[in-house]
Amino acid sequence: MASVETRQTVRAQAKFVRTSARKARLVAEHIRGRSVPEARAVLAFTTRDAARDIEKVLASAVANAESRPDLQWHGDELVVASVTVDEGPTLKRWRARARGRVARIKKRSCHITVLLAPAAQEGLAGGAGRGRAAKSVTDVAGAAEPKPTAAKRAAKPKSETTSEPSATASARAKRGRKEAKS
Repeated sequence: MASVETRQTVRAQAKFVRTSARKARLVAEHIRGRSVPEARAVLAFTTRDAARDIEKVLASAVANAESRPDLQWHGDELVVASVTVDEGPTLKRWRARARGRVARIKKRSCHITVLLAPAAQEGLAGGAGRGRAAKSVTDVAGAAEPKPTAAKRAAKPKSETTSEPSATASARAKRGRKEAKS
């Protein structure tokens, strides 16, 4: 029988935030999987307005983690386990347009949720690595070939170094024929 591991997390949520979920998700992608001090630094230097709202929710989640007596977590030792931005209700407003018509204005809102977990549980002790690590060439193809140095490239014959598409070669041939005729 498989053992089920229980992870303790602390969350904070802001509802009915007056920004679109699509814009807030762009900011949320930057802090997902990062440590709390690193996430705060990223949000402090992000110029989007949604960063201020997500920063408030992150600060609230850290305060929730530090104030719980049963956990006794320190804010700088936590990792942003997940950030979700869900759509909230849309306010429909109207604007007068030409010839007696109206145009709909959609004022969108969103719900922002931040989950924090200890760095040891997340497997990111010391901030080494993130959940979405980029695969290197060696991960994909096994052993990668080393890139040739400038001396090796110079030693190769001209035909090996330049691989022109056939369309380009035919275009040059046509140009040569036109020049020969004139």
